[in-house]
This record gives sequence, structure tokens and C-alpha cells, in this order.
Amino acid sequence: MLDSPITLGLLIINVAISLYALVSDPSLIRDLSFRPRRIEDHGEYYRFFTAGFVHGGMAHLAFNMITLYFFGPLLEGVLGAGAFLILYFGSDLCANALTFAMHRNDPNYGSIGASGAISGVLFAFCLFAPFAKLYVFFAIPMPAILFAILYVVVSVYAIGQREQGAVGGIAHEAHLGGAIGGVLITIALVPTAVNEFIRAIQQAL
Repeated sequence: MLDSPITLGLLIINVAISLYALVSDPSLIRDLSFRPRRIEDHGEYYRFFTAGFVHGGMAHLAFNMITLYFFGPLLEGVLGAGAFLILYFGSDLCANALTFAMHRNDPNYGSIGASGAISGVLFAFCLFAPFAKLYVFFAIPMPAILFAILYVVVSVYAIGQREQGAVGGIAHEAHLGGAIGGVLITIALVPTAVNEFIRAIQQAL
């Protein structure tokens, strides 16, 4: 991890802030969460940034940070530290932008967690290694590209099923927005990633 300073720094910051909020100051979760109506009515634009550093529980935090731990160093090595930082926060911003667009009129909606940024990292990885074997829930082997397709399908379906005004649950909008952002940002940073992806697909056929 020492040769991946951005990933290491993100892990430390996420864990430190989330644990502090969960253990010592739960009100911090409310104050930093992504709440579209608060942003719309009170101009609290900082929530686009802060919501990604607080999590709803230990399992939520652990899942996101384990995913970052496995995929972050690989992408940071390919992209470089600066570009990886752009990918991470750009994906998070895209995730929150889509969430804001879909829930800006919902006074009850709120979301937290780094899932949007993590989705961007995961989908960026798929561009470079679409057939790398992932273990879903640490047990089910699956090529990265199949996981990505299922991820999008489930997220789109879940968005359609969510009731207006519902509170809590999984922020599928953030997952989808982060995934789209991760792909587009990676292509902008490394245009040859498209050729590598197509080549990998052709070799598999």
C-alpha cells in the first residue's frame, strides 16, 4: 500500500471519519449526509463532497473499504496518483449529481457512503481487465464485465422500484451515477482504455 499513497490516504480518511461519526458523534452523519433538499434550499453544496466520508454502519464501511483496498492500488498504478484522485472524486461527484437530479424535490431523501466513488473505481477497472475474476460476496466467481452488466441492470431496476419519499435503503442512483462517471472519466484520462477493452473482448470471442 505504501506505493499507492492516494488509496492509502483515502482508506485512512474514510475509516477515521466514519468510525468517529459512528462511535463518538452520530450527529455528524446527519450533518455530512447528501440531502438534495438541504442543498437546494440552503445552498449546502459541501454535501456533494462530505457525504462520501460517512457510512451507515460497520458493514457498509467495511464493504466499501475492502473494495477500495483491492482495486484502488491496481488503478492507481495504471493511472498515476493524480489521475486516480480525479477518478475517485469525479465518480463520487457524478454519483451525487445523478442522485440530486432524481431526488431534488424529495425532502426525506438522504444518502451516505463512498459507494459512488467505489463504483467508479470498479467500473474503471473493468475497462482495463474486463475478464478478471471477481468474487462476489467473497464467494461467487464472476468475470468483471459480467458483474458490471448485472450491477447496472439491478441498479436501474431498483431505481424504478423505489417509492417516492422512501427513506434509507441502498442508494442505487449513486451506484449507477458513479459507474457511468468512472467509465467516462477513465476514457477521458486514458483514451487508449477503449482500445484495450475492445481488444480484450475480441480475444475472448
